Amino acid sequence: MNRRWLLWAILAVGVLVVLFNTLFAVDQREQAIVVRFGEPERVINAPGRAEAGLHMKQPFVEDVVRLDRRNLGQEVDQEEIISSDQQRLVVDAFIRYRIADPLQFYRTMHDERTAADRIERLLNSTLRDILGSTTQTEIISTRRSELMQQARNVMQQRAAAARFGLQVIDVRIKRADLPAQVQASVFGRMRTARGQIAARTRSLGEQQKREIIAAANKQVTITLATAREEAGETRGQGDAQRTRIFAQAYGRDPSFAAFYRTMQAYDDALAAGDTTLVLSPDSDFFKYFQRGPGGAR
Repeated sequence: MNRRWLLWAILAVGVLVVLFNTLFAVDQREQAIVVRFGEPERVINAPGRAEAGLHMKQPFVEDVVRLDRRNLGQEVDQEEIISSDQQRLVVDAFIRYRIADPLQFYRTMHDERTAADRIERLLNSTLRDILGSTTQTEIISTRRSELMQQARNVMQQRAAAARFGLQVIDVRIKRADLPAQVQASVFGRMRTARGQIAARTRSLGEQQKREIIAAANKQVTITLATAREEAGETRGQGDAQRTRIFAQAYGRDPSFAAFYRTMQAYDDALAAGDTTLVLSPDSDFFKYFQRGPGGAR
């Protein structure tokens, strides 16, 4: 009885092993190549076909190689190139592609690690050829998009010629900079140039400042001179008017005029309050103090 159960157990294990080596599942995000003794036989769930699910293969004879069915991206190491105007640039690029022909891809590459290495070398060669025939300015700004489209087309042609089984979707430059040893000297020249521009700007500003101040001082001088002239004319007119009024008044009453002028003399001489006069008591200067308003008679 125990021997019978042992046989059944061995048979069940054998069936499970055979089933495990016969059945396999293919995800919708991948494509599978069935390989017999190292040679690819068929592709399951290739681009354009919906064959994801459970599949069978010959046990112990065939193996399954799985490849990604989605769009793939790969960043390449920085590559130093020399543009047509002899400028050194460090270019950091990436490529997006998909495996369009799994059988051809497997026959040429065998695995994705080998594919990554060959794609990187092919892309670096393509970028050196295309960017090396253009100027630094065109690479960085004016023709960048056009150059990337050209790189994509050339990369697709070379990948097809090399039988990579790939469809190149896009090629882009993430960054194009000067080498580190060159950046310091370039930045130094830029700082010097900006310093010269700043010095010229400050010099021009100082010159304009002096011109503005000189013009303002000139205008102030002209304005003050004009004001003094007008003030002198006004004072002269006022004095003339005053003199005419006084003359008319003096002509009507000479004694009052004499009295008024004497009062003005008193005011001018004694207004400060600390004036000392040494005069004779009978001096005419004090005649109005002695004889009153009629002292002039």
